Amino acid sequence: MRAVIHRTKPMIDNPNLEIVMGDIGDINSLRSAFDGADVVYHLAAAISLSKKDWPLVERVNVVGTRNVIKACLRSGVRRMVAFSSIHAISDEETVEHIDESCVLNDLSCSHAYDRSKASAEREMIKGLELGLDTVIISPTGVIGPHDYGPSFMGQGLIMMAESSMPVLVTGGFNWVDVRDVVAGAIAAEEKAASGQKYLLSGHWVSMVGITQLVQKIAGSKVSPFIIPAKLVSAIAPFIGIYYRLMNQPVLFTGMSMDTICGYHNISHNKATRDLGYNPRPFRHTIADTLAWFKQNGYI
Repeated sequence: MRAVIHRTKPMIDNPNLEIVMGDIGDINSLRSAFDGADVVYHLAAAISLSKKDWPLVERVNVVGTRNVIKACLRSGVRRMVAFSSIHAISDEETVEHIDESCVLNDLSCSHAYDRSKASAEREMIKGLELGLDTVIISPTGVIGPHDYGPSFMGQGLIMMAESSMPVLVTGGFNWVDVRDVVAGAIAAEEKAASGQKYLLSGHWVSMVGITQLVQKIAGSKVSPFIIPAKLVSAIAPFIGIYYRLMNQPVLFTGMSMDTICGYHNISHNKATRDLGYNPRPFRHTIADTLAWFKQNGYI
């Protein structure tokens, strides 16, 4: 196994894991990293909750994906398993459920990250046309143990567990355990036909429901104040200023509030049928994640 890293060294110590340096903006470094590789799992991406980060997400998510594809073709890689995102798909209110047939966001999408992931997926399709055997997987909101960052949602879970979440907001999202995503990606490499796409979804759970579940598991207190996500979205710039002054992570942005107001009814039927994909119960994910945070000093 070989992991390509840019700056951050992986926290997992595995003697069977070879670490090589690479830059998604440098095709030559990618060619060197991919030398001799049979399969490439392309996960590199810049995640943003801001609508103003288009230059960053375009450079990393779109141009970077284009570079990975070129490097795979030049290095003779047999198959690429490319990670897209549920955010690449247009969340139209007229759609009863979201599956692999739904259309991608176009350039009119106001969310920079969503637009970039859709553009990156179009690059993957171009790679297929150029002869690169590609399978696309699209996870929903990924959470779970080994969240070293921690991620945006990981920070939120920590705040919930420590009773430092000042308010609760309405809305929710489809959350999937990182371990189920990994299992789905491996199954896709082994079983999927070239050109196939799979949504790896989990369970839709409201933000209030998550907070109450964390309370039961961690014994924390839940804020009695529940505010509509649309209202939070309207005042998000002021909330951001407050959290920056308090030196706390900015979780409530206009984009994050828009996100938890959409993407209902996401189907993983195709992945279950073709790959044997079966996401675990949501309670198990939260319990294991909180236990990992506590064991590693985050809580």
